[in-house]
Amino acid sequence: MPDPLADRTRRAASFNTASAHYAKYRPSYPPALYAALEEALGRPLAGVRVADIGAGTGIATAQLRERGAHVLAVEPGEGMAAELRRTLPGTPLVRGDGNALPLADASADLVTFAQSFHWTDPGRALPEAYRVLRPGGVLARWWNISDSSHTWVADQADRLLAHFGPEGAAHGAHIPGRADADAAPAVGDPVVGALAKAPSRPRAPEPEPVADAPLTHRIPWSRRLTVDDHLANLASHSLFLVADAALAQDFLDRERARLLQLFPDGHVEERYVVDLVLTTRPASA
Repeated sequence: MPDPLADRTRRAASFNTASAHYAKYRPSYPPALYAALEEALGRPLAGVRVADIGAGTGIATAQLRERGAHVLAVEPGEGMAAELRRTLPGTPLVRGDGNALPLADASADLVTFAQSFHWTDPGRALPEAYRVLRPGGVLARWWNISDSSHTWVADQADRLLAHFGPEGAAHGAHIPGRADADAAPAVGDPVVGALAKAPSRPRAPEPEPVADAPLTHRIPWSRRLTVDDHLANLASHSLFLVADAALAQDFLDRERARLLQLFPDGHVEERYVVDLVLTTRPASA
């Protein structure tokens, strides 16, 4: 019988073999997402201390920095961290994961998990996130989910399931454990000094503090790109990275032919809904 934990670990690690590909083809996030973060914080992102957990290649990290936030990236994967360092060389980065954050207590105004919370153990990651948040700070978890209300998106999802079996549902669909389940940093860097600490031993899970009721948003958006770039985005998902290479390539070849029939100009409109869940650590905590 397959070991779900081992499979999740294998799939999470697969991104390190394709970090540059991931950075090039994965979608970013719409401005409305960051407006929702500012509304939850009650202030602009400029000057906000952010811990971006599971930062990957830095897609959300870069957008947060563009809005003036002071961002510390936390990323466990060697390949993903190397790509983040390459593209965002001025961004402080520490190696670690959401289950045992190497960050100081009450040190962040905002803790973010952009497309990454489902790789954690929620029973450990949630207490850790609330520990790192200052009282009144906000925890934000979000995912780009393919919007199957559009026929071609739903049809592609059906083809993925037919080709790969149950594992095919992992692309842009409900992810179990999602929001609805509940190099060394530079010395003297002000963000690192505020947030980071070297843990002397693994931290035992702490009881989850009471948080405000979750505030959920569903933010539709889209991006237009070539069929080939869309397929390259597909190929950056762990489903493809861990699959038999011939099986994965067969799907991509067949899908390219189908999409070019459907979109003869060679471009598709990728349709997404950002699932965003916001919770606040009580000011009295």
